[in-house]
Amino acid sequence: MTELKEQLKLGLQAMHLDLPTAQQLLLLEYVALLKKWNHTYNLTALRDENQMISHHILDSLTLLPYIKNATSMMDVGSGGGMPGIPAAICRPDLNITLLDSNTKKTSFLQQAVIELGLQNVTVASGRVEAMHDKKVDVVTSRAFAELHDFIALTKHLLNENGYWAAMKGVYPYEELENVPASVEVYQIDKLEVPTLNAERHMVLMRPKKA
Repeated sequence: MTELKEQLKLGLQAMHLDLPTAQQLLLLEYVALLKKWNHTYNLTALRDENQMISHHILDSLTLLPYIKNATSMMDVGSGGGMPGIPAAICRPDLNITLLDSNTKKTSFLQQAVIELGLQNVTVASGRVEAMHDKKVDVVTSRAFAELHDFIALTKHLLNENGYWAAMKGVYPYEELENVPASVEVYQIDKLEVPTLNAERHMVLMRPKKA
């Protein structure tokens, strides 16, 4: 545990994230839950907790600067809770919905939310196109679908000034070519994730105003 604590601390420092100890401990508790329930719920291909810190926790936290002014967010295709749960731990003021169509995964998410005491999180089970009772500031996802499909499936979830924050691996050249004309891609950043030897990009998009 000490080793994981240190790895998380160094990673956060490298990302210039200053998190209170209580939040850091919750992030580590979440990693422990992922490890504990992974066998039952098939949450991640990773078995090693050290890799979970870089691939799941630090990777998810690259989202934080992009949701600074948001009050509500939906994590679509949340799976084991990335990036929604790490974001919820660090932003207790942000109302977050974790959505997944896989009931085994949403069972885990419910369990995690209760065990971590996350008052700001709602878990929803079902298909994204069937979600009609909620509008949010930000719709995010990590490897949920190609940009074109992500937009088509989730545009009804954005409120008046809402935007998409799509977390991608390598620079999505082809996907960007298929973004519909009604949507503006207004920022693409290359992300640096400490000890993660893979490319990461953030794609920010919003509907064009009529």
